[in-house]
Amino acid sequence: MDKPPVPAELTPVTNNERIQALDVVRGFALIGILMMNVEFFNRATAQLGSGMQTGLSGANFVVSYFVQYFVVGKFWTIFSLLFGMGFAVMLTRAERAGRSFLVPYMRRIAALAVFGALHHIFLFSGDILFSYAVAATALLIVLYGRTKWILLAMALCIGGGFIPHMNWLFGIAGGLAFFGVAAWWLRGEQRMKRFGRPPVIAFILMVVGVIGLIGGAVTWALPAMPPQARFGLPLLGFALFTLGYLTKRYHADKPARPWRLGVGIYCFSFFMMTGAGASMYFFPEKPAAVVSKEEAKKQKEQAAERAKNIKEREERIKTETAVLSKGSYADAVTLRAKHFIERAPGEVGFATILIGMFLIGTWFVRSGIMERAQEHLPLFRKLAMFGLPIGIGMGLLGSTIAMHSIPGSRGADGFQLASGLQMLGNLPASLGYVSLVILMLYSASPLNKVKVLAPFGRMALTNYLTQSLVASTFFFGYGFGNWGISRADQMLFVVVLAAVQIVFSHLWLSRFRYGPMEWLWRAVTYWTIPPMRLGASGAAPAVATPA
Repeated sequence: MDKPPVPAELTPVTNNERIQALDVVRGFALIGILMMNVEFFNRATAQLGSGMQTGLSGANFVVSYFVQYFVVGKFWTIFSLLFGMGFAVMLTRAERAGRSFLVPYMRRIAALAVFGALHHIFLFSGDILFSYAVAATALLIVLYGRTKWILLAMALCIGGGFIPHMNWLFGIAGGLAFFGVAAWWLRGEQRMKRFGRPPVIAFILMVVGVIGLIGGAVTWALPAMPPQARFGLPLLGFALFTLGYLTKRYHADKPARPWRLGVGIYCFSFFMMTGAGASMYFFPEKPAAVVSKEEAKKQKEQAAERAKNIKEREERIKTETAVLSKGSYADAVTLRAKHFIERAPGEVGFATILIGMFLIGTWFVRSGIMERAQEHLPLFRKLAMFGLPIGIGMGLLGSTIAMHSIPGSRGADGFQLASGLQMLGNLPASLGYVSLVILMLYSASPLNKVKVLAPFGRMALTNYLTQSLVASTFFFGYGFGNWGISRADQMLFVVVLAAVQIVFSHLWLSRFRYGPMEWLWRAVTYWTIPPMRLGASGAAPAVATPA
C-alpha cells in the first residue's frame, strides 16, 4: 500500500516563484510613500490630514499641490493592496504545499508589529507598519474567525472598558463587531425562507436602511433638529439600503465577494465622511441669536470644547516642532514613545479601512490576475483609463472647495467635504496607478524599463525603514538639522535618495537573496535561517529540534 504524500515544507519564497509585477508596483509605491512622508520630516505629524501648508507660492506651491492631489492617500492605499496580495501569495503557497500557514503568519504579524513600534519610537512617528499588523490580525478574523470567539472577545473588551483608564477597550469591541459583520458578509450563507430567499445579511441591511430613511424623514418634521442630523440619518439609511440591495443581487458570486466587500467597506466609510462634510458645508451652524436658548447653550458648550481641542492640538504641534527641530535624540524618542502609546489603541479604527484594501488585494492574487498579469492587460487598461481620471479628478474637484482646514470651523470651511471627495477618489486612483505600472511593465516600448524598480520593491521593508533613517538624520535637530527646508528642496531630496536606493538595491541583490530586513522577517516568519548569499542552498532551523 502506498504511503500518503508528506506535505512539502513551507519555506520563504524563492526568486523564481516571485510575481515580478508585485515587486515593480511595490518599488513604484515606495517612491510615492517617500514623496508623501518627506513633508512630515519637516512638519509636525500632528498636522497630518490638515491639507496643504498655507502661505506657499511659486515652485513650493506647485510641488505641494502635486503631492497633495496626485500622491497623498494614493500610495498607502497601493501598499495596502500589496499587503493583501502578499497575504494571498503566502496562503496560496501554503495550500499548494499542503501546510497550515496560520502559525507562520501570526509570527509574521508579530514581527511586523515590533518593526512598526520600533520604527515609530526610534525614527518616525508617521509609521504605518504597526497599522498593517493590526489590520492583518483583523483580516484573519474576517477570513477565519468564529462567531463564538468574536462574541467572547467583544464581551471581555466591553467588561474591561469599565475599568478606570481602560475605556479604549470599547473601541476595540466596536472594531471586533465590525470585523464580525464583515466575516458574516464574506462567509455567511444563511438565507431567508421568504421574500425571494435573499441572504439574511442583505435583508438586515435593507431593513436597517429603511428604518434610517424613515427616521431621517421624521427629523425633518422636528424644528429643533440640527441640519446635520436631518441629512446624516437618511444618508446612512440610503447607504445601508444600497449595500443590502447590492448584497442581495451579487452575494451568490462567492469568488468575487472579497473585492466587493473591500470596495463596499472603503466606499461606505468615505461616502459617509463626504456626506457629513457636505451637510456641514452647505448648512453651517446657525448664529446663536437665531436659535433657541437651549440650542444656544449647546452651541456654546460645543464651541468651548472645540476651543479646548484646538489649543491642545496647537500645543502638540508647537512641542513636536521644537523637539524635532532643536531637541536631542532622547527628547525625540521620549516624545514619539508617548505618541505611540496614545495612538496604538486607535489603530483598530484605521484597520476597518485597511481591511477593505487587503481584501481587494487578496482577490487580485487568488483570482490569478496578478500571477498571470499579461493575460489580463485589457482589465488593467480599463482600470487605468477610468480609475486615474475619476480618482484624481475627485481630489482636484475637492481642491476647488478647500485645500486646508481652518481650525474651529466645524466643517463650514468645506475641508471635510473636500477630504471626503479625495478619499473616495483614492481607491480608483490607486487601482489606476497599479494598472498603469503593469501596462508599462508589459509594454513593447521603452516604458517597460519600469522593471528597474523590481529590486527596489523586493527590498521594500529595508528601503522603507532606510528612508526614515536617512530622512530623520538629515532633517531633525539631533542630526544635520535641515528641518523646514522648502517643498521644492524636499522633492530634490526624494529624487536623490530614491535614485541611490534603486542603485543600491540592484547591487545588493546581485550578491544576496534578500534585503537585510526581509531576511530577518522571513527568518521569524518561517522559524528558519534562510540562506542569504546567492548560490547558498538549504535553510537551517532557527531553533534546533531534538533528534
